[in-house]
Parts: sequence; C-alpha cells; structure tokens
Amino acid sequence: MTATVQSAVTDLLQQRNIDFNVIQIPLSEDKKPIRSLEELLSAQGLQPQSVVRSVVFKGENSGFSLLAVAGGGRADWALLRAHLSERKCRMAEYDEVPEVTGYVVGAVPPIALPEGIRVLVDHSVAEYETVVIGSGVLGYALALRSADLLGLLQDKDHGSFVKTEA
Repeated sequence: MTATVQSAVTDLLQQRNIDFNVIQIPLSEDKKPIRSLEELLSAQGLQPQSVVRSVVFKGENSGFSLLAVAGGGRADWALLRAHLSERKCRMAEYDEVPEVTGYVVGAVPPIALPEGIRVLVDHSVAEYETVVIGSGVLGYALALRSADLLGLLQDKDHGSFVKTEA
C-alpha cells in the first residue's frame, strides 16, 4: 500500500502534473521524525544526500528567507548576508518557523510557501536526478525529479550559498 498525504505541496504538484512519490517517515514516540532517514531512503533506492533541506533564517532588514540546499551542505552565512545585502542574519527560532512558513519544523518544503518569504536555491539541488522534499505534513516526504522542483523554483534566487570543503 502506498502512503498518501494531502497538503498545499501535493496540491501544487498535482495541479502542475508533476509526478511524485510519498515517503512515509516513521515518527518516534515524541512525534519527531526518525534520525535514520538515510537508511530509509537507501532502502527505497534513493540517495540519502538528495534530501533538500529548507533552512529558514531572518535577515536584519530583509526579513525571513528560506534556503533550499541538498547534499548536507552547511549554509555559508557570509555568502547569504552578501546576497541579501545584510549585515546580520540568524537562524529562525523553532516557534517562528510555523508562523512564517505555515509548516512545522521537519516538514517545511521549498515550495507552496506564503508570498512574503524569499526563497534561495543552492546549486546543490541540481546535482541529483531525484530529490526529496518536505511534504508539509510531519512524517511524510516527497520524492520528485529535481528538474521538476527547479522548474517550480525558476523565478527564485539561485546561487552557491553553502560552505565549500577546503
């Protein structure tokens, strides 16, 4: 039996006729996603590094932004500040994330977001044929072609926003 989930994210994908697979992520007793997501993805034939994390942060003047990054790269705050012409940026607080995105931490997608949030897309997203994004519902993720995701994000800011290994 294939898991199903309905959210603004799945609605958007269906409206655009974009194929996706739902991945059920077992939750621990305290309702947090399991930590062995890599094992779960590997068992389904997906690359663990293909997860697109949605990192929400706040600029001193620019407000809240979301960085979509794949491959486990870490945000380069200097690059983000320079791109946004900011002196200071900080990670969003846990309780700010649902207020700003409409989604709980652990389920935030890089698409189907409120108008006011700026989205930055790291080049790492294009490095994978299939990517895994938050579904908008805790306990579920969505696998889709990176080309389809990038098509939905084509009008967003694209660049290199992660630290490179020295």
